[in-house]
Amino acid sequence: MAFDKIKENSEDIQNQAQAYFEKSVSYYKLWGFKVAMKSTTMILKFVLILLCFSMVLLFGSIAVAFALSNYFGSYTLGFLSVGGMYLISTLLLFLVKDKVIEGPILEKFSEIFFND
Repeated sequence: MAFDKIKENSEDIQNQAQAYFEKSVSYYKLWGFKVAMKSTTMILKFVLILLCFSMVLLFGSIAVAFALSNYFGSYTLGFLSVGGMYLISTLLLFLVKDKVIEGPILEKFSEIFFND
């Protein structure tokens, strides 16, 4: 009789362990889906904002280039001066890229991945 009880208890433990394992797998699947969706939506929002900003920057740059062309009296000088401003801003951004770009992006993705 004692062996029958032990056998029933061991079967019960096996069933509970299997149920726990299945629930844990389901939980981590949902957690992974949540993290993936948050990351994907954040990237999509970033891309859409970047696209809109790029359009504003493009048309603003053309307007500034034409304004400088009128000031200098040459289309070439106007567009080259706008290109020079972009070159200088690109070099400055390259020098501070770790603090300005990589840090905030790493911080945001770490917050999404580890805090939820």
